[in-house]
Amino acid sequence: MRQYSTNPSRITWVLGGAALGAIAMFLSDPVRGHRRRALARDKVYSVATRTRNAIDVASRDLGNRAHGLRAQASHIMSKDNTAVDDRVLMERVRQRIGRVVSHPHAIEVAARDGCVTLSGPVLLHEEQRLLSAVRHVQGVTSVQDRLEIHERPTGVSSLQGGGKSRASPARSNWTPAARAMALIGGGTLGIFGLMRRTPARWLCATTGAALMARGVSNMPFMRMAGLSGDKRAVDFHKTIHIEAPPEKVFDLWSKCENFPHFMSNVQEVRDLGNGRSHWIVNGPAGVQFEWDSMITESRRPELLTWSSAPESTIQNSGSIRFDPDGNGTRVNIHMSYNPPAGILGHAIATMFASDPKRQMDNDLMRMKAYIETGRAPHDATHPEQQPREQSSSGTLH
Repeated sequence: MRQYSTNPSRITWVLGGAALGAIAMFLSDPVRGHRRRALARDKVYSVATRTRNAIDVASRDLGNRAHGLRAQASHIMSKDNTAVDDRVLMERVRQRIGRVVSHPHAIEVAARDGCVTLSGPVLLHEEQRLLSAVRHVQGVTSVQDRLEIHERPTGVSSLQGGGKSRASPARSNWTPAARAMALIGGGTLGIFGLMRRTPARWLCATTGAALMARGVSNMPFMRMAGLSGDKRAVDFHKTIHIEAPPEKVFDLWSKCENFPHFMSNVQEVRDLGNGRSHWIVNGPAGVQFEWDSMITESRRPELLTWSSAPESTIQNSGSIRFDPDGNGTRVNIHMSYNPPAGILGHAIATMFASDPKRQMDNDLMRMKAYIETGRAPHDATHPEQQPREQSSSGTLH
């Protein structure tokens, strides 16, 4: 009996050829092919520009850190005992404190002739790390410990709020150098895992993908996995100045049907009445998402807040404040949202050059031009010639 065997490499070539053929058909469509090719070129250029900028930032960060390490090593080797000005020494100590404790402003620092005195409240698990760090500051000859030790921050006003110290490896924001290393290391580990035939291949590939997602999103692993208890997967704040009175800016924002006229990814917004609206938004790779949203507070022309319906695919909420700023308006936007698949979905969207934060920046600039010039941007979803304004009662004219 003749036996047939499946060649994995042949299957790979067949699937790869089918994918290339589908892409070629997608781009060579006689009706929409030209626009698709132009969008693909823009995406490639955008990704290349962002990658180049990220490499430049990471390389400068690595260079600065290497310079700091060389200076520190040179100081240790030279054993320079030159006296340091008390004010300079205090600034050095304060800078170091900010890296090792979660509430650096609670620590009072005094310096005299190389002797540093520390006072103020500090958490018990941070005390020894603080003292050790201060002793290693250049110019410090001795440290006087007058700290108030607290096991918990309860009841101590200066120890409320705050977060993890910048020295903690689990802190939320990684440096550009650390993010670059995570991307490079995660990509290498993922490729290595996929090329191996061992049972651990999927563990390597998954770990590599997690590192890449951490580098792209710059958020902790627990939050990416949805285990941190924080339901706001992505949270950001933007501020922009618009040369228009607050009433005009408020009226534009409160009428959400205007959004497709200055936003590039909002396909349609339908008014459902009673402050409710239905949104259709273009996502990564041309996928559309829909959800219902509702206005939770509206105070013309000061404040506008909204929240998505509980059953929405993309949970989001936010607030916009409209503050007079000279002859114009300062718009403060605070927004949080949960993309599909949690923060991992945000990282994937970022990889495909569809970062919602960057889109918000671009859309705000379009909105600014839309209000100030009266002309809709050419790259908006549904541009129109003149912006529609509302009266104080909220009725369109």
